Amino acid sequence: MTMKTSYKKYIHYTLLTGILICLQLYVKAQTKMIKIACIGNSVTYGYGLTDPQHSSYPAQLQRLLGANYLVGNFGHSGATLSKKGHNPYYKNGEFGAAMAFSPDIAIIHLGLNDTDPRDWPNVRESFEGDYAWLISEIRRSNANVRILICRLTPIFSGHPRFKSGTRDWYDQIQQLIPEIARVNHTELVDLHSPLYSRPELFADNLHPDKEGAGIIAKTIYQSITKQFGDFKANDVFASHMVLQREQPIPIYGIGNAGDMVTVSLGGRKQNTLVNVNGHWKVQFPAMAAGGPYQIELQCKAHRIKFEDVLIGDVWLCSGQSNMAFPLNKSLGGQQELSSLNGKARIRLYQYQVLKETDAVAWDTATLTKINKLQYFTGTWKPADSSAAAGFSAVAYYFGKKVSSETHVPIGLIQVAVGGSPIESWLDRYTLEHDPVLVDVLNNWRTSDFLQDFCRDRANVNLKNATSPKQRHPYEPCYNYEAGINGLIDFPIKGVIWYQGESNAHNLELYAHSFPLLVKSWRQKWGISLPFYYVQLSAIDRPSWPAFRNMQLNLQKQVVGAYMAVSMDVGDSLNVHYINKKPVGERLALQALKHTYQKPLIAAAPDPLYAYQNGRNITIIFPPGTDLCRSSIKAANTFELVTPEGERLPVWPSISGNKVSLSIPAGQQIRQIFYAMQPYTHAGLYTQAALPVPTFILSYHETQHKFLLN
Repeated sequence: MTMKTSYKKYIHYTLLTGILICLQLYVKAQTKMIKIACIGNSVTYGYGLTDPQHSSYPAQLQRLLGANYLVGNFGHSGATLSKKGHNPYYKNGEFGAAMAFSPDIAIIHLGLNDTDPRDWPNVRESFEGDYAWLISEIRRSNANVRILICRLTPIFSGHPRFKSGTRDWYDQIQQLIPEIARVNHTELVDLHSPLYSRPELFADNLHPDKEGAGIIAKTIYQSITKQFGDFKANDVFASHMVLQREQPIPIYGIGNAGDMVTVSLGGRKQNTLVNVNGHWKVQFPAMAAGGPYQIELQCKAHRIKFEDVLIGDVWLCSGQSNMAFPLNKSLGGQQELSSLNGKARIRLYQYQVLKETDAVAWDTATLTKINKLQYFTGTWKPADSSAAAGFSAVAYYFGKKVSSETHVPIGLIQVAVGGSPIESWLDRYTLEHDPVLVDVLNNWRTSDFLQDFCRDRANVNLKNATSPKQRHPYEPCYNYEAGINGLIDFPIKGVIWYQGESNAHNLELYAHSFPLLVKSWRQKWGISLPFYYVQLSAIDRPSWPAFRNMQLNLQKQVVGAYMAVSMDVGDSLNVHYINKKPVGERLALQALKHTYQKPLIAAAPDPLYAYQNGRNITIIFPPGTDLCRSSIKAANTFELVTPEGERLPVWPSISGNKVSLSIPAGQQIRQIFYAMQPYTHAGLYTQAALPVPTFILSYHETQHKFLLN
């Protein structure tokens, strides 16, 4: 850890003695004042701040608490909690001064420096005992002292020792601290969560700036006073919402600790108290589809009412611009809108973005809000022509078909950002602990992990930024932190996902990242969410055919993930093709089959294998498949690939579940390509008008067959 070494010990003792005398004299004159000792390391001291005397967290805490409190800063830069650490807190003058101060309240924030390789490998077994000793020493100074110990402020991945040990040792210490609080009967303050999504406040990845110190001060202020702000429900709750059926129904929010909250739903009533951290939550038993219902919340003089609430299925609709593409700009969208009257049992919650990621420089006010994660806003609305006009066309058509087939109310939550890479939708902890993606977090604006388009566009948007750590929606984990994180306690049925255009430069990385995204979101929601995703369309971009083939294979990697094809509705020049209805309905077919267990054909099957017989190759699809070819004919639909890599276009002959291809004279074949041109008119369909996706079959000597690559 970074040490504050410019002061000599005798200067420390002299200053502390003088401060202590002044404090004691002042306290003597103001006997009703409550004394608070802030015990810690450089974060408490205010290392890196230009004026720690006024901007450190203890100084800001003093201003929040006011004249009835006296806050003392007893932070020592570089101090370890461990008594056998390289710089034990108890051996420094601040320890003695804090004990002499005899505080009424003690705040302990120690442990960051114990992650040093000089310390944790040697002190891990004694850490809990040393923490208990410090707590007992504080109690010796005042038997009635109130002690709050803190979960540590973050250490971000740019720290020089992050991967070599700090990351894992930090996690081990964080896991110990709540147990230390329980065993030693202290209160626990979480300084980690309010700051973990704010890396821009930590220039050196360890020490918060003035704003970060202010967040610490506010968090501790709330823990001391138990005042967390006005009573309210979480923003995801509103009139016209859909709550997930057949799962327990949580309703939650914030308030002041100890206040009684009463919530009623469907003739049932639940009571709870706001907990010591300012959070409240009630949980109603699972309910069948139905409604409308009314929800009423009451806490003291506060009354909140949500009207027209339905119980049904909630789908999260996420990704980048083709998911965000609005209904009013899609083919047939205006006609669809003219038929809407808001009476359909479909409800829409669109997360509107603060600014689109167009090629313009953002102003200071926008940059500030984005840093504060204030990028998305929105609320629930019935699916009338006004609300649906700007809503995702793909998501709308998905919801319409699912609702019509199941007769269940459907809630659609759109959280999509044009141009966003998959890394922006992963949570920070997952990225930090992945051996590949951990390196995408730091210096992302210059990292070739991200597609050059993403970096270039972000640099345009951030032209006016003064901080090198300015946030952006293309930044790894940003969209998770600003959007998805606020939804993970809200039960959902599943996810539809349309994203990949901004990752098509590196299909191997995406093949690693997509399963990780699915796994992490499933862990966050605590259920095995079904994932239905869209294979990229046809367009004149050279990397896309191989990417589409990789997406086909993802279905084998990720259990419960199924793909919808968009290749046949693409535009050769425009990534934002307008024919979105087939894509939404194909996603719905997959959900109807695999989630709702409807007996239907959801997608064209993959080929099983191909074999060569003389100068002919036959591709075999599953029995019962009835293939046909569209009226569009293209020479590059099927290609045979020689050992030298030459691609030979061939015309198919189709019969039932078989496709026959003739090998040109004198050629040997090692692979079969289908729809492997960037923009293709490949027209192989099932009789149900479902397109066969891009695929590659490669010859395997041992099996004497061509198998999916």
